[in-house]
Amino acid sequence: MACAQVPLDEQQVTEKGPLGKEQTLPALHPARKEDRFFVPYKSPPEDGSPAEVEEFLEHAKFITEDLEWLLALPHDKFWCQVVFDETLQKCLDSYLHHAPRGLDLATMPSSPAVADMQRCVHRAVFLTFLRMATHKESKESFLTPSVFGEIIYENFLFDIPKFLDLCVLFGKGNSQLLHKMIENIFTNQPSYYVDLDETVPTVLQIFDTIMDKCGLHCEGAAAMEPMKLNAHKQPTSMTMCQQDLVDLVLYLCDSTTTIHAFLDIFPAACSSFHSHGFLSRLVSFYESAVPDLEKAVRKRNFDATGLQEDLWKRLSHSCRKIVEMAQLLLHHTCLQPILEGGENMQSCAEELLQHFTSFLPEKRFLSDFDEQFPIADYISLLQQALPVIDETRTSYLLQGVQSAWDSVGHRRPHSNSQYQGAAGGAAEAREPERGGEGLRGAEAMVDAPRKENNVGAVCAVSEAEQESLLTCIRDLLPDLGEGFLLACLKEYHYNSELVINNILEDRLAPSLDQLDRAMPRPVVEPLPDVLNVRSNVFDDDEFDVFRRDQVDMSRIWKGRRKGESAKELLNDKQHIAEQKARYLSYETVVDEVVLEPGESPEAYGLDDYDDEYDDTYDMGQVGANDTDGDSLLSRRPFTVPQILRKGNKPEFEEEEEEEEEPLQNNVNRDQFVQDPALLRERAEARRADMHQRKGFRPEPRPNNVVGQPKGQGQKQETVVDRRKKEASKGRGANHNRRNMADRKRNKGMIPS
Repeated sequence: MACAQVPLDEQQVTEKGPLGKEQTLPALHPARKEDRFFVPYKSPPEDGSPAEVEEFLEHAKFITEDLEWLLALPHDKFWCQVVFDETLQKCLDSYLHHAPRGLDLATMPSSPAVADMQRCVHRAVFLTFLRMATHKESKESFLTPSVFGEIIYENFLFDIPKFLDLCVLFGKGNSQLLHKMIENIFTNQPSYYVDLDETVPTVLQIFDTIMDKCGLHCEGAAAMEPMKLNAHKQPTSMTMCQQDLVDLVLYLCDSTTTIHAFLDIFPAACSSFHSHGFLSRLVSFYESAVPDLEKAVRKRNFDATGLQEDLWKRLSHSCRKIVEMAQLLLHHTCLQPILEGGENMQSCAEELLQHFTSFLPEKRFLSDFDEQFPIADYISLLQQALPVIDETRTSYLLQGVQSAWDSVGHRRPHSNSQYQGAAGGAAEAREPERGGEGLRGAEAMVDAPRKENNVGAVCAVSEAEQESLLTCIRDLLPDLGEGFLLACLKEYHYNSELVINNILEDRLAPSLDQLDRAMPRPVVEPLPDVLNVRSNVFDDDEFDVFRRDQVDMSRIWKGRRKGESAKELLNDKQHIAEQKARYLSYETVVDEVVLEPGESPEAYGLDDYDDEYDDTYDMGQVGANDTDGDSLLSRRPFTVPQILRKGNKPEFEEEEEEEEEPLQNNVNRDQFVQDPALLRERAEARRADMHQRKGFRPEPRPNNVVGQPKGQGQKQETVVDRRKKEASKGRGANHNRRNMADRKRNKGMIPS
């Protein structure tokens, strides 16, 4: 038995050996390890075939049962199994390598059984790592901190790649636990800081590799290497094969997401990354490689349907993570010391401004960074903390930011939010991820999104995430009702850690204390059918198929009706007979109704008074009896339209009175043929009158320049016409020939 108040590394236990004899062994000894084989993890199947799904479920069930058995072991047995069982470490490493992360679950088939089993494995692995990172479980079960650090370091229970994978897989919803876990490991084993410094150059090599694959020029250490002779033949993002481009985008997305998760959960690592010039290399990579990859994804043709959209989504996610990484580095290395009021406030402020100044040539990165984290808020915070900041320099920076927005061709968004780093760090300052419902991988099984401290921020979760949060809380608190837990999640903006903590410490809001803790989930009423609530002008008519089961199909046809010819259709005059009765009602027009003694006006509808009728001129017949026209009282009898008459014969014949023209010049009425000379004279007079009214001018007299033969004399008209022709020669095709000839003659060029 283990001794109380003695660390596990100093305890001695007495047990029976293989031959039945008792032997004394250290508490941590390979002989105390149980013989149990832990199978490695395999990711969920992508095609979703029944055989592969069944294999995954059986495989994952073995892993879950083995890890639950491990977690149930006492403290000494647990550490013996962890330290000396190689199959356990291979199982845990396989899960960190192959567990779906990021956008991977969006492309996998959805199966409730697979999702439930994945959730169980995910939870068991996380609890195993959490117990491995705890050196003291109780007053009786603990390890010496220095020995604990040596055990986990020498046996490779934890290393920097494992920290990166743990953060990206379990970070969301468990960030506080992971932060305490990693901080405890680094505190008890400072050698991990040395490993982190040696790992940063390898992380930088990721961006150099991507730029090299895209055929771009690398900056930094890689740029010092001599260029190969066949470098000009290297494929670019536009010429490489499709699979290489897909792998490159997936590699970038996974790398940026993992690094960002590690820096966000363990901010102490920012100083190591910053000391290696990680920020400048990151900005240079963003400005060079991101536009090139975006161009390739946007313009290239892809074979699979939806592949281009998936690559664009991953590339956009990577861009956002790069910008947030830059913000984390600036916040924890430059801004946080200023907010804490340290001694080096002035140097940190100078370094922060220097970084912003170095961003000015990187137009694309600067505009994207300013969109998520406005630089004006940083400068405002610096001016509040250090009033001695040079205003000329800050104005220059703000003008450079505006110039960056103008150069990229985007409109700068209007930002009213203040910088949130002073209240809660970089995690509260960043905006919620676009498409967050589909960007979560294995961590979606047990994790919950964190609430942002922005005023008025709303954390919206999907139904699947809500069910995941409820399951996570009910595993710890099974006595509470789902309705009560939903109310708590809504009150605390779906932060499961905060809900569990407040319930256990009995610090719920007053509105939640009044609720029944066993309250069930409220029943959601189904939405009414769209067809039952629609409104249409054709509702309830004879052809309303949504409300009638029987419709007269004989009244529905397409084109010409069967058994009907065009001649029969034209000869059908039924519509004329229907309209005839309507027109007959207008034949009788009565101006005045004479009432007999004893008759009531109601019989003729004369008692109805219309208050909207204007009766001003009813009594006075204005213009009716004027002498200059026919009397309006003499009404014309009603005429039935010709189309409605019987036999197309007129029923009423009217004598048309022809207007007699007054006799002019005392012409005889009986004269049949008038004098032709008189008729021509009248016509000539009418033409002359018309020409006078229209401004008619007679045709000009034709020119007569020929005249009579020479020697017989010429008329005055001929002489005048010849003079006009000679004077106007320059107007036509001669082009002033006469004037030019006179000019030459005057200068002596032509002998006269």
